[in-house]
Amino acid sequence: MGIDLSLIWAVIIFFGVMMYVVMDGFDLGIGMLYPFMPERHDRDVMMNTVAPIWDGNETWLVLGGAGLLAAFPLAYSLVLSALYLPLVFMLLGLIFRGVAFEFRFKANDRERPIWDRAFIAGSFTAAFFQGVTLGAYIDGIRVTEGVFAGGPLHWVRPFPLFCGLGVVVAYTVLGSTWLIMKTEGPLHQRMMALTRPLAWALLAVIGVISIWTPLAHPQIAERWFSLPNLLWFAPVPVLVVLAMLGLQRSLRQHAHAAPFLCTLALVFLGYSGLAISMWPHIVPPSITIWDAAAPPQSQGFALVGALFIIPIILMYTFWSYYVFRGKVRVGEGYH
Repeated sequence: MGIDLSLIWAVIIFFGVMMYVVMDGFDLGIGMLYPFMPERHDRDVMMNTVAPIWDGNETWLVLGGAGLLAAFPLAYSLVLSALYLPLVFMLLGLIFRGVAFEFRFKANDRERPIWDRAFIAGSFTAAFFQGVTLGAYIDGIRVTEGVFAGGPLHWVRPFPLFCGLGVVVAYTVLGSTWLIMKTEGPLHQRMMALTRPLAWALLAVIGVISIWTPLAHPQIAERWFSLPNLLWFAPVPVLVVLAMLGLQRSLRQHAHAAPFLCTLALVFLGYSGLAISMWPHIVPPSITIWDAAAPPQSQGFALVGALFIIPIILMYTFWSYYVFRGKVRVGEGYH
């Protein structure tokens, strides 16, 4: 029995996108929390908690996109054809946010509010359209004879738009719990207070999507609720509830790292639920990873490079987080 290169590449892409969601999610969340903290010194601290690491976080998005192109070119062409508008809006948001990161530190007092607003708008835009893209992907991409058969605005539907709001909530909780771990004093206390209602909102979003998806897609309902799948997948919702209870308990106990770890668990479980619902389709509802696969020679050649570069990315990611560990205080900065 030969090696299933398509399966290996599906795992690599799944891992890369998950790492992006986790790592870039909290710094997008910080941008969306800016309106709650109008004081300059608080905003300086918030940005300084991610200033040394945010560039590296987006490496995972590049890895996921490049892996999709190399291993599943048909899926790459269909997904980009169907979702080019929300993806362009997402990239514009990331550009505004990235520019604001650099220019805000060098702006004078008169210009700094402009870059603060760019940081807020870019973070909201990128997070919302990532969610819209996800929702439209789950809803399915209409394909006829290997070509996208929908219109440019087929993603403007209730479910994708709701997923956009859901990702905004998820990233905001990631951002607030990251700041709980990385800050102290009044900013730390403010994030503790904000996280409690935001966490319940995140649980509500997970619940709505978990109900909406199987109701709208019978094949997903069959995946989750038929036997023996129901027994195999039942731990996922149970673990979601336990992670939420752990998050609320850690907030009551004024823990520092535990709220962020519990939120990471919630995001990972939601992402795992998505993978369970979609498998083995890489272009829902009809094209599997094997249907969309590149020739084995192409997948094998690209895999050699991926297996070389992924450990390097993991090492410098770990090292950067290790070097810049600990609390960030007022007056400290990296620019």
